[in-house]
Order: sequence, then C-alpha cells, then structure tokens
Amino acid sequence: MTTTHPLPVGTAHGDPAAIRLSVLDQSPIGEGRSAADALRATVTLAEYAEALGYHRYWLAEHHESRSFAGTAPEVLTGLLLRSTARMRVGTGGILLPRYDPDKAAETMTLLRRLHPGRVDVGIARGGGPSAGFDDKLQRLYQRLTEPGTGATADAGEPVGNLWLLGAGGSTAPLAGRLGAGYAFGHFFAPRNGPTAVAEYRGHLRAGSSPSTVLAVRAVTAEDPRHAAALAQAMLLWRARKDLGHDGPIPTPATAARHIWTPEERAQAAMHRPTVLHGTPEQLHLRLTYLARAHQATEIMINTLAASPEDRMASYELLAARFRIGSAQVTPALT
Repeated sequence: MTTTHPLPVGTAHGDPAAIRLSVLDQSPIGEGRSAADALRATVTLAEYAEALGYHRYWLAEHHESRSFAGTAPEVLTGLLLRSTARMRVGTGGILLPRYDPDKAAETMTLLRRLHPGRVDVGIARGGGPSAGFDDKLQRLYQRLTEPGTGATADAGEPVGNLWLLGAGGSTAPLAGRLGAGYAFGHFFAPRNGPTAVAEYRGHLRAGSSPSTVLAVRAVTAEDPRHAAALAQAMLLWRARKDLGHDGPIPTPATAARHIWTPEERAQAAMHRPTVLHGTPEQLHLRLTYLARAHQATEIMINTLAASPEDRMASYELLAARFRIGSAQVTPALT
C-alpha cells in the first residue's frame, strides 16, 4: 500500500469540532468467500482506514456464525495494533457474560502495555446470561484502572478507555455511572438513540466528560443505484438471518435475482431504517443529522458487503466527503 500523508487521525482539515469517523468491523464473510478471506480483508481494511484518517477501529465478536469470522476481538485487536501505527484499535465488543472479568482485564492490559494510548476496551452485554453482568463489569473496571495497568485519561476519551455498547435499556445509565464511554448501536434500535444518550448523560459520574459514539450501518457509492443494490443485499442477508438462515453476505447480483418471500419482505421492511445508503453527499447529510440528534462527535460506520472492494470504496468515499484526511491512497487488496 502506498499513501500520501493524511492529516492527524480524527481531524477534518484542522477543525477539532468536526465529526470523527471510525470503523466497526464484523469481519463479514462474503458469498463465495471463506472465513480466512474475511479475516485477511479485515487486516487490509484496517490499514486502509488508518491511511484514510479514521479515528478508531473496533472488532466485533460473533460465534458459530456463517456470516461473520470475528470470534476473538482481543486477538484481532493485537494483530491490528501491530499492522497500524496511529489509529486507536479495540474490541467492539467483548461479550462479557461469556468470560471471567479478570482474564478479560489481563488480556486488554497486556495490549495496552505494548501499545500505550491506542487500545479501547469495548464491552457488550450479549452472548450469555445477563445475571451478574453489572458485578462483572465493576470488577473489570477496577482491574483496568488499577495503577500500573496502562490506564489513560486522554482528552476526549473515557476513564480507562472503557466503552459500553448498547441499544438503550440499562446499559446507558450503567456506562454513565462508571464514567465509561457509551457506544449506541443505531442499527439495532434506531429510534432509541436520543433517549439512551440522554440517560447516559443524566447518570454521568461527577467529574467525567461524556464520550458518545454512534454506530451506524451504512454504505455509499458514487452511483446511487449501486449503493441501493448494496443496501438491498444487506437487507436480504438480515431478513434471511431473522428467519433462521445464517449465511454469507450475498452479492448485489444475488439479491437482484432473489425471489423474495412475503416473510423476507416483512423482515427487510422492518430493518430498512437501519441501513443507510446513497451518494456520499446524501450520507454526509444524514449522518451529520444523526450525530447532532445523538449529541455525538463520532460516528462508527459498519458496512457489510460481499466484496472487500465495495467495502473499501465506501469507506474511502465517506472519508473524502467528511474531509477526515487526504483520502488519496491506493489500497493493496489481498
């Protein structure tokens, strides 16, 4: 990969008040591709996102999935920290109900010692029984903020670089009480966002600064018809998953040929508000509006596409429209 020299990560040509863009990567497995292909595409996309000027890059956790290859976000975090130089990298998120909080804290502390000031610890409630989650989270927080663990209080970042991921409910006030950051999953519950963020801010621990990230599923292309086709493929994947068919992300051609059942159409209609698409200009307007509505200065983009090239092109177009960096890079696809 060859690059020019982008501006400092997270800035928009020197404007500190501008919206930051980040990446939430689920390591999607595209139709006709393998899990290994998906993981290699994640590494390439992370390197490309840094060159474009994205602020942070989070890795999701999924298990026994034919759609996503990322089963161990802490392992991928370590790998991507080695293959990037400036961008923040982290888990988005560790499914804490599945794990011992001490072990999770030790793993992330090890990464922070190796890469100080660059590691985010994103935690999610899913993946197991929710009973005892609050206690596990409190234990994790204590371990992450112990002296000598590499905990930082960088400007604009939450205490210990700890983030809670949620879609409303009890996670938002819990994040506030801890002084953690709050990442709202718009693509899970698009209508809950402003209320959830208000709950987070209303419970924010004294002395803490609010840190809010808005996670949005979106795709763009210079041709609006291609953007719509990519969105339709995402909706077909989501509809079929809801109905018990957990498969790879279909190509736009497959989605165009598909004969939709009434049940699939109903599921797609329900999820349509969660998949934003259009030209870069159209998405810039919609994402800017959403950021303001959620009092967020950072948007984390999640793009699912069968083709790594389509994903990379979408992230490049958004970087250029939001002016987060030079956006003049040549990707090295693998």
